[in-house]
Amino acid sequence: MNQKTEGKPAKISLKKYLRELKYLHGELVALQRWVQREGLKVCIIFEGRDGAGKGGTIKAITERVSPRVFRTVALPTPTEREKSQIYLQRYIPHLPAAGEICLFDRSWYNRGGVEHVMGYCTPEEHRRFLQQCPVFERMLVDDGILLRKYWFSVPQKEQYKRFKSRMTDPMRRWKLSPTDLEALPRWEDYSRAKDEMFVHTDIDSARWHVVESADKRKARINMIHHLLESIPYEHVERPEMTFPKKSSLPSSGYRRTDRSLQSEVPDYAATLSESDAPERYVDLEDQGIS
Repeated sequence: MNQKTEGKPAKISLKKYLRELKYLHGELVALQRWVQREGLKVCIIFEGRDGAGKGGTIKAITERVSPRVFRTVALPTPTEREKSQIYLQRYIPHLPAAGEICLFDRSWYNRGGVEHVMGYCTPEEHRRFLQQCPVFERMLVDDGILLRKYWFSVPQKEQYKRFKSRMTDPMRRWKLSPTDLEALPRWEDYSRAKDEMFVHTDIDSARWHVVESADKRKARINMIHHLLESIPYEHVERPEMTFPKKSSLPSSGYRRTDRSLQSEVPDYAATLSESDAPERYVDLEDQGIS
């Protein structure tokens, strides 16, 4: 066995990943129909270090479902008005209503992680958050929200490699911020903050579930599978529909408007040739290339 791979779990192949993801997409659609019919409220928290694979997993989840049911919440930096509010207040309007599944790409746990480590909140504000958060989440669960919390855990070397690839990857460069680079030497500070956060907020009614994300494909498959296993949904029968024959469609003599009177988008696609094709984009992070 190669010394470099000895002791490391094998990466999942692209073929196996796509096959399993296709099956899981079908189950997510089934979950969607069940949530709509039963009027359920589902809230999924995605947390973890930058570069751990949260955004890619959310993208994988939402690829084949309705954005009216699966709603992603990714809040920007709080405004001055929001900073003056009760800390949890800005998140409450984004919680799910009946028939919705909300995916929080980072959440109120910002205060337990980046805000605490980077000094964006006071020690007293951090202490108060750890005290109030379990109470808040018990309230959500008591009011019927199905709350699922996932922590994406990425090894330090892997995070560094992903950040480095983003420096030169034009498709991912926007993901890298000065705060990300400031966080690199504070690895242990973030680890301590996460450990303290788990002590206070890993409660019976809202447990943390850790997703090992050194392999992004495995992380996505494992997280989606766990989510589906955690909700006792059923496959809802679709109502029978009869598709009409084209010949039976009624006509009242409508004639289409002269196309010369419309401003149409030019057919740029017709001008393309094989020789014009750009080089295939390689996702360095997903391919595991350093």
